[in-house]
Amino acid sequence: MRPPVAPNNKQIDGFSRLTKAERRQWLLENFLPAAQAGVLPAFDAANVGWQGVLDKFSENTVANFPLPFGVAPNFVVNGRTYAVPMVIEESSVVAAASAAAKYWMTRGGFRAEVLASEKLGQLHFRWSGRPERRASLLSGLCTRVSAQTDHLTARMEERGGGVRGLTWKHLPEVAPDCYQLLVRFGTADSMGANFINTILEAYGRALESWAAECPELADDERDLEVIMAILSNHTPNCVVRAWVSCPIEQMNIPGSGVDAADFARRFQYAVEIARQDPYRAVTHNKGIMNGVDAVVLATGNDFRAIEAATHAFAAQDGQYRGLSRCRVVDGHFHFELTLPLAIGTVGGLTRLHPMASVALDLLGQPTAEELMCVMAAAGLAQNFAALRSLVTTGIQRGHMKMHLQNILSSLAATEAERRAAEAFFAGQTVSHFGVRSFLEGLRG
Repeated sequence: MRPPVAPNNKQIDGFSRLTKAERRQWLLENFLPAAQAGVLPAFDAANVGWQGVLDKFSENTVANFPLPFGVAPNFVVNGRTYAVPMVIEESSVVAAASAAAKYWMTRGGFRAEVLASEKLGQLHFRWSGRPERRASLLSGLCTRVSAQTDHLTARMEERGGGVRGLTWKHLPEVAPDCYQLLVRFGTADSMGANFINTILEAYGRALESWAAECPELADDERDLEVIMAILSNHTPNCVVRAWVSCPIEQMNIPGSGVDAADFARRFQYAVEIARQDPYRAVTHNKGIMNGVDAVVLATGNDFRAIEAATHAFAAQDGQYRGLSRCRVVDGHFHFELTLPLAIGTVGGLTRLHPMASVALDLLGQPTAEELMCVMAAAGLAQNFAALRSLVTTGIQRGHMKMHLQNILSSLAATEAERRAAEAFFAGQTVSHFGVRSFLEGLRG
């Protein structure tokens, strides 16, 4: 039975309790034009079993939102060749990453290393005790909360993870009685959000019982209230570095009109601009994340968490900066990228989403650290490709070549018209007006 709706028919109670068909019908009756009636079901998965899995990923689902699943071949990372899966809708990203990968394939490939792999969680609480008492009480508190969670951490410890350490912090800038337990975790090949949050909530219960029962506490120190327990997506201790390097004489860019030495000089100059100018840095880092996020999405990881952590990392010294660095020393070109990547290859969507499973198979079922290296290499490749265009031919030449296909699609071009347009606009500036005028000429 359909739940009651408000008189204006635009508001509804119990939308989540409707079937998918009923949700679609309600949207058509109240928000969508009739012409959209066939669009929502058109994107249902042909495999009914897959559709049932997809529907359970989120709430109030009414359709799927397909994105292109592309592959960038020829990525050599730490001596191993990968075909890198990328899910992204932006024109030219996969092509640019592929071109950069092929370029560096003959120049030693990408190198990458994981510098640290700890994740963080926070337990915030009010406590009536004196701040200077923390040091003497911390050891006993750690022993107590750890004992309460041994059964929860045992399996993670078998895989090489677990709780790595605990810091008791005072936060007087919030309130005089505000404190935090900052907990460091290893989560092996899982991203670890559920594990971290489960442990933190157990710590909260242990903390409350500690305040009530600890013989070392005075009566005026027993007022303790847990405010919240949650992982932090700021992951400065879960960091990977990727780099490429070769002699300058190998840095030839065919067709650019710029010699190798001049290209290296201009490239280094562009990277330094992004290091110092926040306006350029934001765009510079967005280009890096074009490559990173595409692999994050393809493998079923959380791109929102990755984005938040990355931009915090870019501003860690108080100014927002470009994440990559370049140096040219003694005739050698070196380009590198360091960024935080808290990702997993087990658990969550990495196993539930059928295409995420395909992506991980493409990559040879990597460990979390191996996947961090591939993602960082994809980000560096994308950054290299963008800067190579910027300091030589300009960004629009390649971008608009790819964008031509989107314009032709929006104008319902036939295959014959597409071929004619591609030939006509080869080497010319592409614009929506220009493409439309060309098609109008073809169509008489």
